[in-house]
Amino acid sequence: MDFVEFKQLAKVRQSCRDYDPDKTVDESLLESCVDSMILSPSACNAQPYFYYIVTGEKAKKVRNALTSFGMNSFVKNVNAFAVVTEENYNLSAKIGSSMKNQDFKSIDIGISAAYFTAEATTLGLGTCIMGWFDEDQIQKIVDTKNRIRLVIAIGYPKDSNIREKKRKTHQAITKFIK
Repeated sequence: MDFVEFKQLAKVRQSCRDYDPDKTVDESLLESCVDSMILSPSACNAQPYFYYIVTGEKAKKVRNALTSFGMNSFVKNVNAFAVVTEENYNLSAKIGSSMKNQDFKSIDIGISAAYFTAEATTLGLGTCIMGWFDEDQIQKIVDTKNRIRLVIAIGYPKDSNIREKKRKTHQAITKFIK
């Protein structure tokens, strides 16, 4: 297996807030993001999510549903979205979640979104994972009754500036125990 520098990817992946309106994302790049997302781990390999990849006229409708509460105005130039719905567990994940009182669905959805957005970054795309949107409106757009957990904006960043990451210190969120 070849050595891969993950930390460099983690340093350059960021939530894009300014997209180039003149560049559309090719479907093959979106498929590559899906290919990587599918490889993400999930409890009992249940993969309790579904990704609707939305482009074209439907993307404009998703954009409106994202900004309808006065939030997410930065998506005005985005022309591709991944709408992530929560799906059912397989039996073993359902039993494990119940027995351990853990919300494995949310964990698995988050991991899948991380894989999706990491792949997008390697392809030169910008992404932003959003949880603030008009769920009813987006459910109608993608024709589902399932709970929408996340929407990921996907596009080309207008500039290539990498913002300084402001994170907690190791001591604030980590403790090594021997």
